Amino acid sequence: MGRLQGKSVIITGAGSGIGRAAALLFTKEGAKLIAVDRTEAVNETVAEIKKAGGVAEAMVADAGSEKDVIAVIDKAVKTHGRLDVIWANAGVSGGLVPLAEQTVEHWQEILRINLIGPFLAVKHAMPHMVKQQSGAIVLTASVAGLKAGASGHPYAASKAGVISLVQTTAYSLTGTGVRINAVCPGLIETGMTKPIFDRAKERGTQDKIGQLNPLKRAGQPHELAAMGLFLASDEASYVNGQAFPVDGGLTASMPYTGKPV
Repeated sequence: MGRLQGKSVIITGAGSGIGRAAALLFTKEGAKLIAVDRTEAVNETVAEIKKAGGVAEAMVADAGSEKDVIAVIDKAVKTHGRLDVIWANAGVSGGLVPLAEQTVEHWQEILRINLIGPFLAVKHAMPHMVKQQSGAIVLTASVAGLKAGASGHPYAASKAGVISLVQTTAYSLTGTGVRINAVCPGLIETGMTKPIFDRAKERGTQDKIGQLNPLKRAGQPHELAAMGLFLASDEASYVNGQAFPVDGGLTASMPYTGKPV
């Protein structure tokens, strides 16, 4: 049996990148999935899952819209009778806009998707999971929420908020049997980070991508999906309220020259 055999799961941002990799891995491990994205690309993810023999349905929805989040969760419960896991993974980068040029509207949109979206997932998944006395919530944060220098200001602030949401919610769920944790990606090769990789290729500096972490490389979506799978599974039954960097070791140290010591 798979590690998520028969479990009812929702993954947002499943149209590409980490979300797609997670959708493929979770269904391979037996999950019955509602795959969500605000683009039609989620249908490609589900087609790939079904081709591999997995169980999944696609929903085009906005992870930062309360109405859409309620509809997604209702769909999972009505289709599969319960909700065991939700991974609120959808997010946007916001770009690297100088602080003095950032607008309130820019901040509001990034916070709406990156922080309010996970809050809505938690808020509306909780009642079903608490009733069952079991469930796992996974949120996608970022190393940018742990340390400065990894992104623009609103993105970093939104991901720091996600980490705080995990910590505070863990205590709000005391005694319910429901767990909540976050993954904190470092530099991962996805559609969101494509401009970074494209610029490096244009400059001929692609060999320097990931040079700041001890593994000296960027990560791949499947490596984040593997951490999410662990946190969603019963193997992580005593893991709660934590934010786990998956970053090649980037956040393990203060900045240094990279010379062996």
